[in-house]
Amino acid sequence: MIKLERIYKWYKVRGVPSFILNDINLEIEEGDFISVMGPSGSGKSTLLNVIGMLDEPNEGNYHFMGEDVFALKPKKRTDLFQSYMGYVFQSYHLIDELTVYENIETPLIYKKLSRKERKAIVGDMLDRFQIVGKKDLFPAQLSGGQQQVVGIARALAGSPKLLLADEPTGNLNSTQGEEIMELFTELNKEGVTIIQVTHSEKNAEYGERIINLLDGCIQR
Repeated sequence: MIKLERIYKWYKVRGVPSFILNDINLEIEEGDFISVMGPSGSGKSTLLNVIGMLDEPNEGNYHFMGEDVFALKPKKRTDLFQSYMGYVFQSYHLIDELTVYENIETPLIYKKLSRKERKAIVGDMLDRFQIVGKKDLFPAQLSGGQQQVVGIARALAGSPKLLLADEPTGNLNSTQGEEIMELFTELNKEGVTIIQVTHSEKNAEYGERIINLLDGCIQR
């Protein structure tokens, strides 16, 4: 499903490259559940953004579902993301001007589903995450934990084949966090490939494989 070869990402400090990702080689099969761990600044979120086609490295090759990602035109790359991926952002990335309902509905509009189909899916997400009573509220009216739950619901609304999650339980209480990780386990059993970035060893154990990053390098 995913093949990263010799991925390098750097920025220059006084003309000298400072590496965020350093010679990343990684293969992920369909149906995997991967946990990415490492200290702050080790490159975890950058790696996730490269896989999610939100960032591009300075060097390297990336194949997703057999496609050479960096050779694709921007529109094709966007189509690939919208067709296959759901992304749970650490900082939510909800649209302030849209209600909870409209935020969850947004990825479905890109999929060109009918209004009736969208309504059924959003209704299911609102029920699943017990946020029916919040559907007409705006992000600013929600707590951090509630915004995180809405972000997860939005990521799952499009039935992604690949779920990318950056600290998905970081703003949730322990009970909510366990519920989300159990949900991820269920989704994985149903065939969804999951890559999560986490600081939590407990959450990392839900994955079948743990990838440790340090200074932009995968630790062997």
